[in-house]
Amino acid sequence: MREGEEKKSCVRTILGIDPGTNLMGYGVIRVEKNKPSLVVMGVLDLRKYADPYIKLQKIFTRTLSLIDEYKPEEFAIESQFFGKNVQSMLKLGRAQGVAIAAAAYRNLSIHEYAPLKIKMSLTGNGMASKEQIAEMVRKLLKVQKEEMSTFFDATDGVAAAICHFFQSRNTVQEKKFNSWTDFVAQNKSKVSRPARTAKTVKTDNSQ
Repeated sequence: MREGEEKKSCVRTILGIDPGTNLMGYGVIRVEKNKPSLVVMGVLDLRKYADPYIKLQKIFTRTLSLIDEYKPEEFAIESQFFGKNVQSMLKLGRAQGVAIAAAAYRNLSIHEYAPLKIKMSLTGNGMASKEQIAEMVRKLLKVQKEEMSTFFDATDGVAAAICHFFQSRNTVQEKKFNSWTDFVAQNKSKVSRPARTAKTVKTDNSQ
C-alpha cells in the first residue's frame, strides 16, 4: 500500500442522524489517528412543510446530499424509542426509515443506537439531559461555545456519530472505547489540554 493510500485508510468519516419530522439533526465527525473532530453539524427544518410525504422526501434527499458532500463510510442513527403516542412513533419510524434508506442507497455501513445507549456512551448516565449531551459533545470535540448549534437536534445527531465511534473498533490503533469515560482514561493529555486557538467549525441550518 502506498503512503498516501495508507494515510487515507486511517481516516474514518461518520455521519450521525437524529431523525425527526419537524427537525432532523445531523453531524459529521472525522476520526484520524484515533482522534475525533467535528466537520459539520446542523438541522434540516421541516416545520414549514405540511405534507408528511414531502417531509419524507426532504429527509431522503438531504441525507443523500450530506453523504455525497462529506463522503462518510459509516452511518449512525438514533433508533426509535417506544412511547405512549402511537401516531408520533409511527411518524418518527418513517423518518428514521427514510434516512436509513438513503444511507443504504449509498452503500454505507449502517448502525442504530437506542437513545439510552447514546446517553450512557457519552455521559455514563442514561437519564442525561439534552443540555448535558450537548456539553459532552462540545468538550469531546473541542468546539468553541459560540460555534455550537442552538438546536439540540444537531448535537444529538453528532452524539449518535460519537457513540458509534466509541462502540466500534478503531482501525488505526485497534482500540475500543465503550464510553466517554474510557476515552478520557486512555487519552488524558488530549482531553485535559486546553485549546490554544479557536477552531473554525462549519455549522449549518438547512432549510
